[in-house]
Amino acid sequence: MEKTPLAFRTHVSIFGNTNAGKSTLFNMLIGQDMAIVSDKKGTTTDPVTKAMELLPYGPIALTDTAGLGDFSPTGAKRMEKTEKVLEKTDFAIYAAAADDFDESAYNEIQSKFEKKRVSHLLVITKADLGVNDLKEKYPNALFVSDKDENSVNILRQNLIEELSKLKSDETTMIGHLVPEGSTIVMVVPIDSQAPKGRLILPQVQFLRDCLDHGMKTIVVRDSELKETLNEQKKIDLVVTDSQVFKFVSSVVPDNVLLTSFSMMMASMKGDLKKLIQGADAINNLRDGSRILMAEACTHNTSHEDIGRVKIPRMLQKYTGKKLEFDYYVHQDFPKDLSQYDLVIHCGGCMINSRSMNNRIEFCMENNVPITNYGVTLACVSGILDRCTKIFMK
Repeated sequence: MEKTPLAFRTHVSIFGNTNAGKSTLFNMLIGQDMAIVSDKKGTTTDPVTKAMELLPYGPIALTDTAGLGDFSPTGAKRMEKTEKVLEKTDFAIYAAAADDFDESAYNEIQSKFEKKRVSHLLVITKADLGVNDLKEKYPNALFVSDKDENSVNILRQNLIEELSKLKSDETTMIGHLVPEGSTIVMVVPIDSQAPKGRLILPQVQFLRDCLDHGMKTIVVRDSELKETLNEQKKIDLVVTDSQVFKFVSSVVPDNVLLTSFSMMMASMKGDLKKLIQGADAINNLRDGSRILMAEACTHNTSHEDIGRVKIPRMLQKYTGKKLEFDYYVHQDFPKDLSQYDLVIHCGGCMINSRSMNNRIEFCMENNVPITNYGVTLACVSGILDRCTKIFMK
């Protein structure tokens, strides 16, 4: 559990006004002084995230955010970062100081939680200062003091109970799609974009998922695929890096299911059907159409980069149009999508399901179609129906 990537942890975030005791609460929950604590307002300037094990629940990512209610120019930038944290939050803790409870601020953030469908706990900090009126008004709130260790233990237990109620969609990439004992071929091309000495996260996650579900897995390069197919009597599924989709499809027999790591990841992280529908917009692109390329991680690029080089080149060749591309990485995602005709997202292996689904919903709300790398490459290769067949069963 200690090595579970952040993208596969339940994200718990602490929100509240400045000087509400969020950082103290954060430090008490993780059991170490990681966040700076001060009586001065605005001490926390950037979100601080710590991966931890909340036993017996499991791995979570706990985030301390900058205080709400700071209307200075710098505060506005902090609030923007806090809003981004909410986009990936699975469960929220709202911290309010017993001696300075701002009811209007709590009501405002509750509305945001409800809009994002994020459950939360109201935690009254500095409970040693007197809380009788608040206990009567907020009977479901938890009351915590840094002078009472037992109150923190009660908070942990309540947090475990609340998180256990959450429905996790990030359970498996493959276990629900093919039966135990299936034989699967993973096609992993090795080029300048392949990390030296290791596999990329979607490939690692998929391989582990196959092992967890009792599936026989063969890992080959694209150059070894033909030989492997000839050697094996029975293959139930081929999963490939989407940038070699066209070649792999030409080699794999029609009676063998085929898809990509990107589609597998997208199916687990978000709404793959909406991403497939979004690919319809590719055929409606015109000269000057603007496309947003969204990538959830940062990495060095090269002449073989899939998002910045290969997909733009293939799209322009496929459509015969002169297209415009903008690139956003990591947590950056524009608030205004009005200038875009299409959003093409990466597989999303470095963000959690909540973030991916919020981005899809945001595009839908703004009437901008969204698809992803794997779906796009399957579309321009003319094999989209074949590569999505496994998800339609």
